[in-house]
Amino acid sequence: MSRYRRENLETRVERERSEIFAALKRLDRRSFLKVAAASWAAATAAGATFGNGAFQTLRFVGAQEPQSDAASNGLSVANKTDGANVANGATQGVRVAYISDSHLYVKEKNDRFANALVRAVADVNALSEKPDFVIYGGDLAQLGSLEELRLGRDILSDLDAPLKIIVGEHDWYLDLGDGWRSLFGEPFWAFDCKGVRFVGIMSVLEDDFWTPRRMSPVERMQTVAGLDNGVQNRFKIGASGLRWLEETLADCPNEKPVVVFSHSPLYALYRPWNFWNEDAAEARRILSRFDAATVIHGHTHQLLTHREGNIAFHGLLSTAWPWPYPPTGVPELTVEMNRPDPFNPNDACGDGELRISPDGLVDKIYRFWNREPILVPAAYVAGDATLRPKRPNLPSY
Repeated sequence: MSRYRRENLETRVERERSEIFAALKRLDRRSFLKVAAASWAAATAAGATFGNGAFQTLRFVGAQEPQSDAASNGLSVANKTDGANVANGATQGVRVAYISDSHLYVKEKNDRFANALVRAVADVNALSEKPDFVIYGGDLAQLGSLEELRLGRDILSDLDAPLKIIVGEHDWYLDLGDGWRSLFGEPFWAFDCKGVRFVGIMSVLEDDFWTPRRMSPVERMQTVAGLDNGVQNRFKIGASGLRWLEETLADCPNEKPVVVFSHSPLYALYRPWNFWNEDAAEARRILSRFDAATVIHGHTHQLLTHREGNIAFHGLLSTAWPWPYPPTGVPELTVEMNRPDPFNPNDACGDGELRISPDGLVDKIYRFWNREPILVPAAYVAGDATLRPKRPNLPSY
């Protein structure tokens, strides 16, 4: 995968900064005094003056060494979260790894997001137990160009497990899906694995707002890429998509576990940011007859947990950046992830796993890149409050 590694100015500055701080940790007392004296001389030469108390000793709170790759691969670390166990029988069920929301630009503009996707692919390939398949949760591209989508396809081609992929709005609205279809096929699909029906849907359909405004394809794409503008319409699955979903599940008995992959959340989270889907209630009606149904969604770049009746909902982490939580709050079951460090571009990003037991219970593992992983146990989502994951030590924004 090193063939995808590239270094633009942003990445070079980040690397050099990391190297400087790593070198400081290795300083002995004599070298430290030399560096301190040189820093003082440079500051004085630049015109700085120092009074009493100009220098202070700092105490770093909560600092820790990054965990090893081996520690992040298994459940031994995730199980530290309140001692929760994975769903009963999940090791005989389906294992799904996930990656989502990489928002790739063309390589000349930005290489950090591409390198983050490379890292996620390496994470999946290093798992001690190979997943049955990998789900990509949408928004592979940032501005929907064929070059961005091809870059994503090429990086994801290094996965050692089969890939299933759903479409996000950033992948679609430059050419209304022509590039996507040419690379990945139709955005609706379904298959069975070990007794579970898996379904992928296109949930970011928008009514035409661009033709009356005489927008170019680029203007349309840039408008949809905005989080909270008042021009674009709200997402929906659409009448034909809902009909397809119902027909696709028609042969499933009520006791068959069903997992639906959607880019947008299929419940009412926050409409102004399009963390929303206009016809999600109809999708939930279709799923309501099943004993165990789960919806996995991207788009929000967050740890999110929700339940309505028999339907559980889980969000996906992004490999690009975290969004803040909506100002109106989050679903009651959600344990908000810690606020991101603004000086660390990888903080609150990552990938993870789903472990699905034969009876359809889903354990959701969030593998943050520079934090302890968080396990959201199926039993907690089903109502066992004693298994609630620990709250972060700092509230989210």
